[in-house]
Amino acid sequence: MPEPDAASARASSADASTARRRGRLFLALAVIAGGLVGLGGFTFRYAEGLSYFSTDPKACANCHIMQRQYDGWQKASHHIAATCIDCHLPHTFFAKYLAKASNGWHHSKGFTLQDFEEPIRIKPRNSAILQDNCLRCHEPMVHELVAGARTDRDAVECVHCHASVGHGDRAGLGGPPREDERP
Repeated sequence: MPEPDAASARASSADASTARRRGRLFLALAVIAGGLVGLGGFTFRYAEGLSYFSTDPKACANCHIMQRQYDGWQKASHHIAATCIDCHLPHTFFAKYLAKASNGWHHSKGFTLQDFEEPIRIKPRNSAILQDNCLRCHEPMVHELVAGARTDRDAVECVHCHASVGHGDRAGLGGPPREDERP
């Protein structure tokens, strides 16, 4: 039977070895976490991330691909009455920031991986937000004309006829209609 001092020394050595492994693992995780936080902070700063929490339309033109839409909006009829968020985001607090977060994620992923569609096109969920906002602002004037325009699957969207009010001429949004667009 080993002497108590030898057993104690082996246990102490094993404890020290385990402590060193834990220390190395902690250090490696801290370096990885620090790198991710640093990279995220740099990216957020470089991409002017705080500007996206504002209501300034210039924030929408931070990425070069939106410059045509921003320039078109400045010349369009709604320039004096509506900004980007008035048309493109819900108006309740939670829904607005949820849409901003979702769009921000998809935009930053698309621009980082360069897998976005050109010309840039509105997605169905954002198209529904746009339609709701058109109807919200113009409902007193058009409520009889657009009954069901929020719920009918084949309802004509406001921008079908009024494509130029937000961003100007269609050329700023990618040229002539594509085959998959409704006539």
